[in-house]
Amino acid sequence: MPEAIRLFAAAGLDAAEVIWQDGYRSGIPESAGEAELREIEAASRETGLPIIGLTPYMTELNSVDEGQRVRDVERFAACFAVADRLGARIVRAYAGNYTPSRESEHPELWVQLVRSLRELAPIAAAHDVVIAVENHFNTMTMTAAETVALIEEVDSPQVRILYDQANLTFTHSESPDQAIAAQAGLVEHVHVKDLVFIDRDRPFRAAEVATVSGEDRAVRSRVVGDGELAWKEILARMWEAGYSGAFSLEYEYRWHPADLPDPAEGFRIGAQRLRQYADELAAV
Repeated sequence: MPEAIRLFAAAGLDAAEVIWQDGYRSGIPESAGEAELREIEAASRETGLPIIGLTPYMTELNSVDEGQRVRDVERFAACFAVADRLGARIVRAYAGNYTPSRESEHPELWVQLVRSLRELAPIAAAHDVVIAVENHFNTMTMTAAETVALIEEVDSPQVRILYDQANLTFTHSESPDQAIAAQAGLVEHVHVKDLVFIDRDRPFRAAEVATVSGEDRAVRSRVVGDGELAWKEILARMWEAGYSGAFSLEYEYRWHPADLPDPAEGFRIGAQRLRQYADELAAV
């Protein structure tokens, strides 16, 4: 993790959003002890790069198995404590596990998801953390409309939206204009990545929540500005809608290294292009 923070700083980023997950070298383990956390804090101080968000991978907030559901609620509570310790205000959340085979279970899964987020909201508030539920495939918030419906039903200022237009685009969900209009005033965080379609007419499918397998992919990952998403226009629309939070480069090298240049180069180029778009918009 300290090495990753230094890479972000060298690439010219302003802050870090980091993964909270066991078994990933560039993330914070769920089992991280005092020595590891102190090392991460030292790297953040040394580089002047604050950690503003943690990204865990729990998927059972909507489970009808009470043991699984409670286990993930407790894991989120532990993540909030680490976020508080590191000064991170945002914790990403998947809206449960909702693969296509589970569509008939929607009503009971939805009830469990809302229940879990309502239980977590006061814990998040105690740690000064906002839960940012992502627009994400194979969850109960694959579309912007579904995400808004969840946030409105949970009805807590601690539960907001993580807007991910690339996810909405490759699942054939809302366009940027539709997604931004629908989610206006509810977005707490934004993931930025780019893509090109290799088969635009292919219906989206994936077997897992976290990633899409090679045989199921209809897109290829690209550095911001090298793909099909109009990020300059998306920035403009977000600012017009009142968004003032971070734009976080979600560089998918972990999942798709063949698509992308080395992270040191990719992060640098992505940051430069986002700043260029922002400067051009400010000059208008």
